[in-house]
Amino acid sequence: MAHLAHYREAHPLPFVITHWINLVCMIMLIITGFYIHYPFAGGLMGVFRGVHVFLGTVLLVNCIVRLVLAFVVKSAPTGGTRETIRDFHTWLPQKDNRHQLGAWIKYYLFFKKTHPLSAKLGVPQKISYLLIPILIIFMAYTGFALWSPTADWPIFAAGTAAFGGIMSMRIVHYFMMFVFIAFCFIHIYLANIEGFAPTKLMFFRKEHGGLVYSPERHTIIGKDDMGGK
Repeated sequence: MAHLAHYREAHPLPFVITHWINLVCMIMLIITGFYIHYPFAGGLMGVFRGVHVFLGTVLLVNCIVRLVLAFVVKSAPTGGTRETIRDFHTWLPQKDNRHQLGAWIKYYLFFKKTHPLSAKLGVPQKISYLLIPILIIFMAYTGFALWSPTADWPIFAAGTAAFGGIMSMRIVHYFMMFVFIAFCFIHIYLANIEGFAPTKLMFFRKEHGGLVYSPERHTIIGKDDMGGK
């Protein structure tokens, strides 16, 4: 995650568990979603639909749990200390790094060889990750609007009508799957741009050792030094 906070306080175990659940659910939802759209093998539609609805519900519940935990569980907000604060405080760009958006974008797009050091997540990461709960909730809504047991519920029927009918809702739901696929690839890139230390921590709880500053890769940018080196 290009922040070098590769120790457990930055990613507490409850968040690692919800991350694992998200991963499994998203992979299986993509697989089952493709099958529902294009049933390449006969006789399995009922099974795939059941798995799809079940895991979609699990993903939604997991999302809600993660949001609640953010107000309860503490995490380390910066790359240079293990001091923790409640996780929701780290969602938005903090006062020590909100001015670094331009520098981070240049680094991700290979226009800069160095990136800022301050918070555990780069500013573009914070912004993109805020969209995920919204996307999950929207995906769940369109899914339940398509599922026959709930499609006639007023809250879902109204949405289907607003989108122009069941076929339009199905197209929106299918398109959103590709949005999630694109996000997964972007997330993998952002998380491992400087190596697999974040992945080892999130999957195997193996610490990198904390902040490792390299003047060839990292720039400490203050508010009066917007451009960095």
